[in-house]
Amino acid sequence: MAELLRRNGGMLADGLVDHLVLTGIAVGVGFALSLVLVLLIVRSRRLAGPIIAVAGTLYTIPSLALFAFLVPVTGLSLVSAEIGLVSYTLLILVRNILAGLDGVSPDVVEAADGMGHTRFQRLVRVELPLALPLIVAGLRIATVTTIGLVMVTAVIGQGGLGQVMLRGFSLRNWALVYASLVVMVGLAIAADLLLVLAGRLLTPWTRRRAA
Repeated sequence: MAELLRRNGGMLADGLVDHLVLTGIAVGVGFALSLVLVLLIVRSRRLAGPIIAVAGTLYTIPSLALFAFLVPVTGLSLVSAEIGLVSYTLLILVRNILAGLDGVSPDVVEAADGMGHTRFQRLVRVELPLALPLIVAGLRIATVTTIGLVMVTAVIGQGGLGQVMLRGFSLRNWALVYASLVVMVGLAIAADLLLVLAGRLLTPWTRRRAA
C-alpha cells in the first residue's frame, strides 16, 4: 500500500479533487434548478405532472447514451459531463423538495399567514426550514448517486477517479484500479455522513421530537 501511494498518490489526489469538483457543481446546480422547478409547481400545481415527467424521462436515459447524444453538441467537455450529471439529480431533488413542502402542516401555514407573513416570507421562514429533513434526504441520495455517475464521465475525458481507474485498466495496474474504487466509495460514505451531520445541525427540533 505504501508503495502504491508513493507511486500514484499524486494521481489519486488529483482524481479525488476533480471528482469533488464535478460532484459539487452537479449537485449544486441540480439543487438550484430543482428548487426553481418546485417553486413553479407550488405556484401552479398543473405544472407538477409535466415537470416530474420530464425529470423522470431524463433519469431513465442510460448515462452512456446521454453522453453520446451530448458530445456532438458540446464536445468532450466539462459542459457535457455536467449536463448529464445535473439531469440525473433533478427527479430525486424535485420529488424530495416538493414532498417536504407538501408535508408542512396546514395549521402551521395558517398560523404563519395569521402572523402577517407574505407568501415569500412564509416560504423562507417557515416552510423550507420545516421541509429540511426531506430536502437533506434528497441531497444525500443525489450526492451519493452523482459520485458514482462521475466515474462514467471518464468516457468523455472527465471522470475524476474514473480517469484514474481507466488508466489503471490500460496499464494493467490492478492495484491502481482498486485504489481508485476504494477512494470513490470512501468519498461517497464521507459525503453522506457529512450531509447527515449537516441535517442534524440544521434541524435540532427533530432530535428533540425524537427524544
